[in-house]
Amino acid sequence: MGEAMDMKSLVNQIFKRVDVPILVIVLFLLSLFVLAAFTTVSIPGLISDSLVRIGMNGVLVLAMLPTIRAGIGPNFGLPVGIIGGLLGMLIVMENHIMGPMGFFVAIAISIGFNLIFGWIYAWLLDKVRGQEMMVETYVGYSIVAFMSIMWLVLPFKNPEMVWAIGGVGLRYTLTLQGYFDKVLNNFLRFRIFGDLYFPTGLILFFALMCFIIYLFFRTRAGLSIDLVGQNEMYAISSGVNPRTARRNAVILSTVLAGIGIIVYAQSYGFVQLYQAPLFMTFPAVASILIGGASIRRATITNVVMGTVIFQTLLTVALPVLSQVTRGDITEVMRLIVSNGMILYALTRAPKEAS
Repeated sequence: MGEAMDMKSLVNQIFKRVDVPILVIVLFLLSLFVLAAFTTVSIPGLISDSLVRIGMNGVLVLAMLPTIRAGIGPNFGLPVGIIGGLLGMLIVMENHIMGPMGFFVAIAISIGFNLIFGWIYAWLLDKVRGQEMMVETYVGYSIVAFMSIMWLVLPFKNPEMVWAIGGVGLRYTLTLQGYFDKVLNNFLRFRIFGDLYFPTGLILFFALMCFIIYLFFRTRAGLSIDLVGQNEMYAISSGVNPRTARRNAVILSTVLAGIGIIVYAQSYGFVQLYQAPLFMTFPAVASILIGGASIRRATITNVVMGTVIFQTLLTVALPVLSQVTRGDITEVMRLIVSNGMILYALTRAPKEAS
């Protein structure tokens, strides 16, 4: 009898420590891999594609970390930083800077733009304390709409970028082939188990960015952000300026968003303009929340876990379920899986915060 009670107590403790919905998602993901073994889908190919998607989306998810730890919540204004990254890539393409040099110059230019954009963005959020997440969403939509006009009037002249008829205005999608297409993916890339390609450079860059942010939160500025997010009154009594800490968090998040979209674009092989930045926010928010973060607390572990779970599930679910079901329902399944996970993540957040 006593052993049964001890076992029950142990199970209860495990369930208290483990997020049950995340456990269910992980079990569902493992079941998809088992199901894939009975289909014609290549499991090494699925793993290879998952690794690529993890690396290409990881920095965008990492951009959520500073604002959450500052107590502002997930950065729904991610398009602000993405615009800075797009400008960096466009300037590199306009000046025909190619290869790894083009990639790093694009990052440097995007950081310059996003230091300015981030400061303005932080100033705006400081004026709307308590309503940041709602205002962030409006800011994201506003800057995307504004830049949709600017893409048509900015003085870019590269024939590969502008419309063929008239020679004015940027195209919706620009190819990075011949510039810095897959410079990270192909760096030290190697093959194991047949179709399994390991994108060494891409994963190493994601790991490096995580390590840099880890070190940042060990500095005085990073600890100030943490302190403000946990207890603002205690932070003030400790000599920390909450406005400065929140401003630094917003600027850092904006800079990371710019770097993230450059990493994403070089892996994807294309630069997408106009309305495309709007579709990058919710998957990034969902990833970090599914990884176990709340809207007030997050860690590097939450970023990595969330990115792995979310991107792997999206990568594996579509081809496997398309094999199991009759007909081509890939697009329908993509919408169900991605939007269903986003809905779960966002409805889960208020419980974490309360």
